[in-house]
Amino acid sequence: MKIAVLVGSLRRGSLNKMLAQNLEVAAVKLAPETEFEYMDINLPLFNQDLETDFPAAATKLKQQIREADGVLIVTPEYNRSVPGVLKNAIDWSSRPAGDSAWRNKLVGVVGATPGLIGTAFAQGDVRRSLGFLNARVMATPELYLSGADRVFGADGIANDEEQKFLADYAAAYLNFVTENSQEQREVSQ
Repeated sequence: MKIAVLVGSLRRGSLNKMLAQNLEVAAVKLAPETEFEYMDINLPLFNQDLETDFPAAATKLKQQIREADGVLIVTPEYNRSVPGVLKNAIDWSSRPAGDSAWRNKLVGVVGATPGLIGTAFAQGDVRRSLGFLNARVMATPELYLSGADRVFGADGIANDEEQKFLADYAAAYLNFVTENSQEQREVSQ
């Protein structure tokens, strides 16, 4: 199973990158054949004028999303919303109109923050965009990791208490992708 990962932060030492990596470790323990592929979302700003000469990096992102069995979006929250770099990647991968990489894509949305609300607003904004794009977003369980600056050690590994929580989410997400991938194969036959 191949999972495309979009981390909505370009920062070295990103708490959200740590969250993604910890979810990857938990998922691979459960299903060793699982492969996480981290997407490069450092793209030019979306400009519809560029659709006639679509940027190679955006084309690559769309192809990676299409080839994945599922997508895991890991988002911080900036000013109570989705980071611009992540929204930009979603916009590029949905364009041009009628050629979205998101249609029927199986998506999990999670996030980490040192704050108290655990990226709830950012995740809501991401889910709203993906809903419009006809992605199939996992509804539950949700993962809003607050106080994340106290969850990960200097090595980036989550503390023991949180590892169980992350493993439970990873199991649910893998199950969501597996069950829905099988359902999609059966419908298309």
